[in-house]
Formats: sequence, structure tokens, C-alpha cells
Amino acid sequence: MGMPSLATPEGGEGVYWSFDWSWGLPLLVLTVVFHVCAFVLMVKALVLKVRPGKGVRTLGHFIVAIALTALGAALLHGLEAAAWAILYIWVGALPDAHAAMLYSLSAITSYGHSNIFLEDRWKLLGAIEAMNGLILFGLTTAFLFAAIEEVWPVRRR
Repeated sequence: MGMPSLATPEGGEGVYWSFDWSWGLPLLVLTVVFHVCAFVLMVKALVLKVRPGKGVRTLGHFIVAIALTALGAALLHGLEAAAWAILYIWVGALPDAHAAMLYSLSAITSYGHSNIFLEDRWKLLGAIEAMNGLILFGLTTAFLFAAIEEVWPVRRR
């Protein structure tokens, strides 16, 4: 009795998930590292511009800084979804950039309502992207919380 096959049930051609993991995990790690580095830079810029006690800062400055950080987070998530979309096109999982980007944004946000599906061969790759999205959105939440804590205009007790 050997190891169980990782072939897809309908595949019949010996399609193994190892390729999905081989492409998905490096991209997951790359997007997480990129995400953390970009957020560290954003939070440093936010703290330098808004930290109480460093000149006259108003609630308006704080609101603008947090809004810009939120915009930066949205753009960052969009770039990371675009990286996945490029991978889907490159491996032949989706036919064009429009479908790939829509699918990717749907997967990375766990929205899942687009009527676009990966080729059967690459369905695990979509699940890996969803897992990546959970990690990235968790990191975003943590960094936003840390940034707000750092620059909140009310004195800490």
C-alpha cells in the first residue's frame, strides 16, 4: 500500500498538486515580505508626519494620514492581487488579464462571487491565494492598529 495520490479526482492524467504548491508558496512568501516592508515604510512616514509632540499637529492631520495609509493598503493589496493574476496567466490557468485580475481580487479577498474559474488543474492555486489573502489582511489590520496607536492625538495615560 503506497502513499495516497494527490491527483485531482477528475484529472485521470496524474495531475499533481505539487506544481500548485511550487508556484503558490513562493508567491505567498514574496507577497508577505513585500507587504510587511511596504507597511513598515508607510507607518514610519505616518509617524514622522503626525506623531504628537513633534510640532503642531491637528486631528485633521491625523485623519489625512490614516486615510493615506488606508489608500496605500488598498493599492498594496491590488499590487499583490496583480502578482497572482500574472501567475495565473503565465501558467495558463486563466485566459486573459481581465479574467485573471477579477479572479485574483475575488480570491485574495475571499469574496468569491466572480463567475470566473481556474482551469481544473490549477484550482488549488486559487485556494493558496485565498490563504495568502487572509495572512495579508491580518497583517494590514495589525499595522493599521499599530499606526493608530502610535499617532493617536489623545495623550496616553
